[in-house]
Amino acid sequence: MHETLAAVPQQADGVRPSIAQRRKSALRLEIAAEAVRLFTSQGVTATTGEQIARAVGISSRTLWRHFPTKESCVLPLLTAGLDFAVDQLRRWPPRTSLLEWFTEICSPGELPSTAPVILDLIRMTSTDPALSAVWLQAHNDALPVLGKLLAQRSGASADDLRVKVHAAALNGALRAAAEDFARRSSAAHEASDDITACLLAAVRAASEGLPY
Repeated sequence: MHETLAAVPQQADGVRPSIAQRRKSALRLEIAAEAVRLFTSQGVTATTGEQIARAVGISSRTLWRHFPTKESCVLPLLTAGLDFAVDQLRRWPPRTSLLEWFTEICSPGELPSTAPVILDLIRMTSTDPALSAVWLQAHNDALPVLGKLLAQRSGASADDLRVKVHAAALNGALRAAAEDFARRSSAAHEASDDITACLLAAVRAASEGLPY
């Protein structure tokens, strides 16, 4: 398995990113990891962008070229799980239900492991309003991508209300699963079977619709 969920995703056309793109992605992930480390050790309020830049070994100017705020520095880690899910949906076989596909990709050894730094970060989004806003941004950014994939699957338009509702349900399921796993796990102990259980339970609930 990968060491974290933060693997560099393939582009939409399946072409591997260029060396420059991979270097940029790696730097952004390093910035994100250092930001979380500082946020965890001394608090979000007490941490400055200059401190994050110094920890990474870059100038403040370079940091602000990549991220508009210190809180947004964590975005690459928050999008890691979503990137993985989107990448798997692009491989979703025909005549296979969504729940069946997620059950298959959640088989032992298939899911990338979740680094403690990501779990720390997701837990912090529940208590820090600025980080919560970045977490919401990650899912808002993912929503049209999920909608486009589901539209291609169904043959409908991405603007179709049903497609939008289905994309929102799947998006919400992925968020709920990540938050539930982060809440129940400890930063020092990883249990890949637990994240699998959380993900499948969330997707199953989304697949059921609204049984009220």
